[in-house]
Amino acid sequence: MAQVIHNSQKSGATGGAEEICCGNLAGLRKLRRTCIPAEIGNSGKKATVGIDVMLKVKDTLRATVHLSFDGRVLKVYHGPDAKKRFANEVQVLRHLEARGCNFVPRLLEADAEALRIVTSNCGSRVEHIDDARAKLLFAELEKFGVRHEDADPRNITYRNADGRFCLIDFEFATILPETPKP
Repeated sequence: MAQVIHNSQKSGATGGAEEICCGNLAGLRKLRRTCIPAEIGNSGKKATVGIDVMLKVKDTLRATVHLSFDGRVLKVYHGPDAKKRFANEVQVLRHLEARGCNFVPRLLEADAEALRIVTSNCGSRVEHIDDARAKLLFAELEKFGVRHEDADPRNITYRNADGRFCLIDFEFATILPETPKP
């Protein structure tokens, strides 16, 4: 296990990032501690302060996703149609929250300039799920007025806290037209 440099042990005025390995994650993935120059108190002294520790869980042509250990997921959009996909996911997550859908992430922050969202964590990805259960989960989403449009097991997570399968990644989802109630 690599030694973690605590904020109080590291000094200097330059920002940057350090890679660290922690506990049972050593050898699996590296964590990234993002550091920024900051003034400590009113002393005028500068120190480099670690603001978060995150695990990179996805890095594709379309998006990079980090998981923080305080329960947040940070997703940055890039590549083709990044602005459109960002706007769509924000709109869909707001729509689902307004309708009380409890098996999708909650949108905590949306930064249109940086094309970045911060959401709640909906558990860990599932390795295997049978087709029938996956189809039921995506069909359940449609009851909240959204078609996922990327109904693939990679977009299904399992939340241990309540034993619930959840859905993630709504950049291609469609909000269905409202149907009048009978």
